[in-house]
Amino acid sequence: MLVQPKAKNARSKRFLTNREAKVVENPKTAIFVRGSKTSKVIQDTLKDLYSLRKPEAINFTKKNEIHPFDDETSIEFFARKNDSSLFAVGIHSKKRPHNLILGRTFNHQILDMVELGIEQCKSMEELKSKMCSVGNKPLMVFNGEGFNQNEDLIRLKSILLDFFRGEAADKVSLKGLEYVITVTAGPQGPNGEQGLVYFRTYTTSLKKSGMRQPRVELEEMGPSLDMRIRRVRYPADEMWKMAVKVPKELKEVKVKNISRDGLGDKYGRVHLGKQDINKIQTRKVKALKKNLDQKPAKKQRTMEVDSD
Repeated sequence: MLVQPKAKNARSKRFLTNREAKVVENPKTAIFVRGSKTSKVIQDTLKDLYSLRKPEAINFTKKNEIHPFDDETSIEFFARKNDSSLFAVGIHSKKRPHNLILGRTFNHQILDMVELGIEQCKSMEELKSKMCSVGNKPLMVFNGEGFNQNEDLIRLKSILLDFFRGEAADKVSLKGLEYVITVTAGPQGPNGEQGLVYFRTYTTSLKKSGMRQPRVELEEMGPSLDMRIRRVRYPADEMWKMAVKVPKELKEVKVKNISRDGLGDKYGRVHLGKQDINKIQTRKVKALKKNLDQKPAKKQRTMEVDSD
């Protein structure tokens, strides 16, 4: 375990203060680590994912003897040293070829991770298409019922959303959506084995449509990955509760008779007392006057008197 150093001057004190727990945390940093043996497929995948994750990313160019599922100490050491909460590890072996591990840490301890086997890869260099700007947030689309039913795919979806979410934004500009990430869950095999997961990245181009909303065209940018889930490590219940706990300062104060729907629209309910329709101020129309019903009776009485 890495010992927390003490501040010796004002500069180091500011540095350590920046790493302390906050109500609103800093943007999450991801580290990309190469194993002792890697293939060209793994190297291209790590390189492309690193370019999508920049600038909140650190790329390790040297090889490291690291196996997160067997030994956690190495990845936890790197996470603490670099103050990162996301990691991607690339390993290649005869037993598990083209192996990619994506995971998260909490309090510099491994929270959960997913091991993926890459069966097909097209890098950005192979596609040679238009690139997106550095630091932009992507639009993420998940296709397939498995992302709502299968526990392994649900965990993979959660990790990918955390990996590419970037900084929190209150508003989104249409021109700022420069690229789209689509993740599609393929069908299961005949024996019930896990299907492929298709990871695709596209750049967007806004064209004139003759309407207020522009016409959007997609062009494949890369990386293009066909992956299969191999192993999944789920978090411990206590650690997961601590990781998803919301501070009291960020909890919304519940206002009486006000609610929001799934789209975020605000609805309010107003309670009124008992109303007397006769006392309500309305438009003065002859048809609504009280004495109108009594006039025919008076005429009838006068007619009876004359007849007598």
